[in-house]
Amino acid sequence: MNPYIMSILICNLALGAIITAASYHWFLAWVGLELNTLAIIPILAKHHHPRATEAATKYFIIQATASSIILFSSIINAWNTGTWDITQLTTQPTPTMLLIALAMKLGLAPMHFWLPEVMQGTDMTTALIIATWQKLPPMALLYLTSNQFQMVLLSLLAISSTLIGGWSGLNQTQLRKIMAFSSIGHLGWMISISLISKKLLILTLIIYLLMTTSMFIILITSTTKTTKDLGMMWTTSPTLSSIMMITLMALGGLPPLTGFIPKWLILKELTTNLLLPLATTLALSSLLSLMFYMRLTYVSTLTISPNTSNSPMKWRFKLTKPINPAPMIITTLLLIPITPLIY
Repeated sequence: MNPYIMSILICNLALGAIITAASYHWFLAWVGLELNTLAIIPILAKHHHPRATEAATKYFIIQATASSIILFSSIINAWNTGTWDITQLTTQPTPTMLLIALAMKLGLAPMHFWLPEVMQGTDMTTALIIATWQKLPPMALLYLTSNQFQMVLLSLLAISSTLIGGWSGLNQTQLRKIMAFSSIGHLGWMISISLISKKLLILTLIIYLLMTTSMFIILITSTTKTTKDLGMMWTTSPTLSSIMMITLMALGGLPPLTGFIPKWLILKELTTNLLLPLATTLALSSLLSLMFYMRLTYVSTLTISPNTSNSPMKWRFKLTKPINPAPMIITTLLLIPITPLIY
């Protein structure tokens, strides 16, 4: 793709997210979402391949449907209340319709089926954009309107997302699909706390973005796409292989690492608010996610002793170095000591 066109599309991606996050009028929020969607469609379809075209089509249909539901719910609300203010959702069907639309846009279960397929149909860099930047506009709307939603619906979405994100990731070998189900699981944790503590929602989102970006940077740098590639990763970069092991443990939420912070604080808030069944289900479902993270860890670093490999598979490719992963990875792994300053 022409670099000028690519830069225009990326600017529009950023502009769409900023318009949605900064707006208090429903029409402007919808315009930002549409701009964001239309900017990423050419990026998804830039590889002239049937899988890329299919991914772009699926993404467009889902996002356009969700945007139309958002616009419809805002029109109903404006018809009944006489205001287009985002925070004034007083008419009863409106909050439920908006929550369903945001769940479709984010990829929360049970509206999650498009996310693994779209991420699998694109390259790693585009999958990184879908898993991180594209979550920001709907998450901004969720942040603004979360006090209007019913806790029962939020709990159902949270439990189904964490369970499906864990279970479905267990039988995957494609790393993009595994990261998609990891994203669904993390979004379940975010949605569970959105009504209780917005500050904690932002903290969880920031840490999720850091950990996911670090993981994708490692996969892009080592040109790794499947679990089979992970077994040969140490031949190209033993250091990166070891760092990846710790990043996967952080994604799983093991205690000394950054990923433990949001889970710990969310469980504390849920138990303080006497939501013990929800807290117990989330804690148990995170073990499913931890299972496939630990399996990737085992395949990448703990199965083969470091000796010269006879397989030339990974040596055919040069190690790509798009960006230096060190600052992002250090932030991902060592954020716990400064948690009191953040939260």
